[in-house]
Amino acid sequence: MSGVRKVLVVEDEALVAMLVEDALLDAGFQVIGPAATVEEAMQFLAAERPDVVVLDLNLAGETSTPVADLLAARGIPYVIATGYGASGLPAGHQHAMVLAKPYDPSELTAMLGRLCAV
Repeated sequence: MSGVRKVLVVEDEALVAMLVEDALLDAGFQVIGPAATVEEAMQFLAAERPDVVVLDLNLAGETSTPVADLLAARGIPYVIATGYGASGLPAGHQHAMVLAKPYDPSELTAMLGRLCAV
């Protein structure tokens, strides 16, 4: 694949979303979103297909598991950003790449680069 990689950012904390967006843009990714709720994420996914997704597991008290389920079903790679660690991953998603919060944006861009290279 060539061209710019599209990344959907699913993150409910505005400041974190802005930092992630800036880091992704600086690394040459195109950013879709950010989506702050499961409903918004589903709307973005209905409209276009990202190359990879950064998925916060807890969206203002709402679990983003339905989004992870849809991504897995569509074969879209994703990184789960969570403060709960790998033990907090939803059923069926234990093999997802996990980025422990708080994280350095350079860790995220490196991880996405590896996912997009697959």
